[in-house]
Amino acid sequence: MPHHPLRRVPALLCVALLAATTACGTGDGADAATADIELSVATFNEFGYEDLLKQYQDTHPHVRIVHRKTGKADDHHQALFTRMAAGSGLADVEAVEEGWIAQVMAKADQFNDLSKIGPSDVTAERWLQWKSDSASTKDGELIGYGTDIGPMAMCYRRDLFDAAGLPSDPEAVGDLFSSWEKYFAAGDKFVENSGGKAWFDSASQVFNAMVNQNKVGYYDLDDKLVVETNPAVKADWDQVTAAVRNGQSANLVAFSNEWNTAFKTGAFATKTCPSWMLGVIEAQAGPENEDKWAVTAAFPGGAGNWGGSFLTVPKQSKHPKEAAELAAWLTAPEQQIKAFTAKGAFPSQNEALLSPALLNQTNPYFGNAKVGALFAEQANKVPAAQHKGPGSGQIQDKVFSDALQAVEHGTKADEAWKQAVAEAEKVAK
Repeated sequence: MPHHPLRRVPALLCVALLAATTACGTGDGADAATADIELSVATFNEFGYEDLLKQYQDTHPHVRIVHRKTGKADDHHQALFTRMAAGSGLADVEAVEEGWIAQVMAKADQFNDLSKIGPSDVTAERWLQWKSDSASTKDGELIGYGTDIGPMAMCYRRDLFDAAGLPSDPEAVGDLFSSWEKYFAAGDKFVENSGGKAWFDSASQVFNAMVNQNKVGYYDLDDKLVVETNPAVKADWDQVTAAVRNGQSANLVAFSNEWNTAFKTGAFATKTCPSWMLGVIEAQAGPENEDKWAVTAAFPGGAGNWGGSFLTVPKQSKHPKEAAELAAWLTAPEQQIKAFTAKGAFPSQNEALLSPALLNQTNPYFGNAKVGALFAEQANKVPAAQHKGPGSGQIQDKVFSDALQAVEHGTKADEAWKQAVAEAEKVAK
């Protein structure tokens, strides 16, 4: 995730852009007067479920669905863990992003084993092995049904590349994105010739993509924090902060109002682009920028995965069997392909990754790019998901995001690094 993509904003969209969690019904297929049960579904950002929830309601008139949708993943998960601690307030189906799944797995006893309460024909084999492994306990309990994954590509503005004298065809840009060294070197050239435009949106967005490519991230396999001792993380930090120093960053906070507006005004030229980012770009850049954006499979450092989520059924649910049935239906290959079409949430199901319905998909907003085949190719390059420790999500989305924002606003990189290490250690305690 997420994870995680937007084609068109449906009339039924219920958006909570900040910390507040809002709820909305999903249509008139079932209402409080006629439905036998009510199921709540809590997601964040864009899962592509608006039309799907309405479809499920239309075909299950005894069910009324309430969709709680939060704008930011961090806000959603803060609310999730607060309600877990309180013992009340959780939705029947709770989405969990990969950066937070370790924290949920540490409290697996608060969630239903979907292999027992879910449909008997839905097993872990539905998903890529590394996806289902991430939500399985050592005892073989399946705590989450996989939704999407975030195979990485690069998105960029063709028109801004042309204006700065850089190649702009998706095939021709491959060399610019063949390594992080070449990516940042191209950024220096772009800044010199762009007339004030930035190369990328946010230091943390680039840094996150780089860290997620590493075999080991913020935690080792024993859930020991290794931020300070992992040379790969520090090397990524040094490269990104050097680029900030050279004026490549637009100094924006991802998912802020200013960041949203910057897509419309063309304030930056490139965007690290997990599959779910396509929908975000389209929604924020708007119809006036259609065909100015392009996407290419060339990605610095090779393959990577950033994001992707799971649907869980907390034991707080009063209707766990029905909730599991809904979660199983939403994460079936057919539905996840529709979610990709709607919002760019790339499927994690083995069957979906082989489906012509996915592989033949193009995206008119990005110059009719063959996005289905492109991201399937990128997904198949990922050997395994990076292990996420208990605080990985918070360290990524809060600790390093704040530290890199400080660098973007003038704090020395070495000073910000020391502060990030100290804050990460607080999270890990």
